Amino acid sequence: MRKLIMWNVITLDGYFEGEKNWDLSFHGLVWGKELEEFSLIQLRSADMLVFGATTYQGMADYWTNSPENEGEVAKFMNELPKLACSTTLGNAKWKNTAITKDAVSEVSKLKKEGSGDMFVFGSGILSASLMKAGLFDEYRICIAPTFLGKGRRLFLEGIPNKELKLIETKPLSTSGVILTYIP
Repeated sequence: MRKLIMWNVITLDGYFEGEKNWDLSFHGLVWGKELEEFSLIQLRSADMLVFGATTYQGMADYWTNSPENEGEVAKFMNELPKLACSTTLGNAKWKNTAITKDAVSEVSKLKKEGSGDMFVFGSGILSASLMKAGLFDEYRICIAPTFLGKGRRLFLEGIPNKELKLIETKPLSTSGVILTYIP
């Protein structure tokens, strides 16, 4: 059975994006050799990536046009099967992508079908739906050492109360820290 894992970088005050879509400038504060290697470890364990519509469109644009398309991370991002969860997307321009209009049902079904990890990157609205359905098996959050002050929070109001257990802490030389929790 697959595990569904959330992976996000957030600021110390809880924002995963600035005021505009794709305002992720704070990611540069934590990016480095350690986080690159951590990203590769995650991608090697993955057999599917899951995105909400906005994140899917941004990731598809980036990874299909990126000057970094030669590296190992790009290879995984472009080759792994992807699920775009959207009620509005008509077609998938990024290879190996399926589209679903019912994220909760489809992710529940897919969790039973494989053995590798399924990762949700970004995708705040989708993540809230999956959290409300109790589908996440693990939360991996990298804390960037900054206060953004405004933007989009990852954890929205209305998420059900759920106690988590910290299973790993990984400090980075960039002053960020990766926290891993399970329900």
